[in-house]
Amino acid sequence: MHRRSSLPATLFAIASLLASAGCVDADAASPTASSRASSAETTASSSRPESPPAPSAALRLMTYNVHVNLAGDAETLDAIEAPEADVVLLQETSPAWEEAIRARSSYPHLAFRHHDGAGGMAVLSKLPFSDAGELEPPEGGWFHAWVVVVDAPIGKVQLVNLHLRPQVSDTGSYVGGVLTTAPARLREIETYFEAVSKDLPTVYAGDFNESRTGSAVRWLEAQGYESALPAAGAKNTWRWPTPLGTLRAHFDHIAVPTGELAHDEVEVLEIGRSDHLPVIATLRRVAPR
Repeated sequence: MHRRSSLPATLFAIASLLASAGCVDADAASPTASSRASSAETTASSSRPESPPAPSAALRLMTYNVHVNLAGDAETLDAIEAPEADVVLLQETSPAWEEAIRARSSYPHLAFRHHDGAGGMAVLSKLPFSDAGELEPPEGGWFHAWVVVVDAPIGKVQLVNLHLRPQVSDTGSYVGGVLTTAPARLREIETYFEAVSKDLPTVYAGDFNESRTGSAVRWLEAQGYESALPAAGAKNTWRWPTPLGTLRAHFDHIAVPTGELAHDEVEVLEIGRSDHLPVIATLRRVAPR
């Protein structure tokens, strides 16, 4: 069941004290052992050797948690299409979301992975991509990660679509989740990082459910990554209204390997009706030294 209750006043107080950990994420559902079959419509990448990308080549990448309970919402569908990104990574999709997106999308390449609750994902792309498979979450994780390889103007890029453990405890407590779930997100990112190929530049993007100082983001930084989000300024990517005011946090990230890719034109877009906002960035290859 997808939890959508108002957050208690105690959470607001704890969230204020734990700003470095972000706020409690109320838009996730505990997974079940079963998952529905995925539907994928991908295009295999070419095996011929790549030419060096042109200096002006770029990949415009967007991540957006659309909220599983808003399937078909017109404003959110507009938000998916409006930025005209080259590739869009979505979290919290569902069969109903797939139907609505396919009916309206201008993207020629689409693929969906369906799971119970808020575990679904989608990839929408102007560029051909290949499906490299899902990654099972480790103990404490709630959602799969999904890996695709995009044939981009900057060369092949591996994208890891993430929806890390929400700040909700195993018993459904938001207060307890703020205090106890950081180790689960750290295990998730360590597990996924170990599992993916190291042969291509790899970008980790999606709903991290933690701020820029969270355990998973900091661990990626130690591996030579950088969240593009600070380049967008102080804008939050998540908001949740309560009787005491609106909780806000920086939950959504595009983490880039600094030795291989650079980012610019980073934006948090004030569009759509999800509790999350789309984050978009332009990625370019770093010139060899």
